[in-house]
Amino acid sequence: MVRISSPRIGLGVATAALAAALAGCGTAGTENAQPEPAAPTTSETTTSSSPSTSATTAEPDAATSTKTGETLCKSSDLKLTLGHGDAGAGTVYRPLIFTNVSDHPCVIQGFPGVSYVAGEDGHQVGPAAVRQGEKGGAFTLNKGDTAYAEIGFVNVQNYDTVTCQPQPVRGLRIYPPQETASMFVELPTTGCASDKIPGDQLTVRTIQKGSGGE
Repeated sequence: MVRISSPRIGLGVATAALAAALAGCGTAGTENAQPEPAAPTTSETTTSSSPSTSATTAEPDAATSTKTGETLCKSSDLKLTLGHGDAGAGTVYRPLIFTNVSDHPCVIQGFPGVSYVAGEDGHQVGPAAVRQGEKGGAFTLNKGDTAYAEIGFVNVQNYDTVTCQPQPVRGLRIYPPQETASMFVELPTTGCASDKIPGDQLTVRTIQKGSGGE
């Protein structure tokens, strides 16, 4: 009769199981390890040619006109000039002229942002220009083409000094429509620092084709 020693068989099985467990411990936690994702970054567009500009984050949705496929006019595509105008009822109306100085066509539409600025830091003086009338349609500016928006400048000397809080200004901060980088137009004058004046010291109409008679 052959006798089988069960304790030795049990010892062998246990030894094999222990070896397998130790081998598994050597690679645990490494097969599925993945590198940490990079932190997201943002890009900023800074223009420092005038006291009226500041760093801004570009808006990706404002880069292309979905209607025509052409790019919207950016500050870097444009040159600004302030034309002569006519006075009426205490307000002078002057065309703010946009000229495409880039080497490509661009689309422009709507109201520019307009405000008085002062000091080396280009701080805003008083409220921004109030929009008047309806928004115009989009149109293309080829190289050298012009468009304009009519700006109304109220004679702030007609306001009470205490109410107006008059302050010397250096010119205008301009944001082309759907643009985040500002431009500067020199215009030494006087603005009301208060937002409590009975009326609007600046008004703006939608951009139109042409140069406003200039």
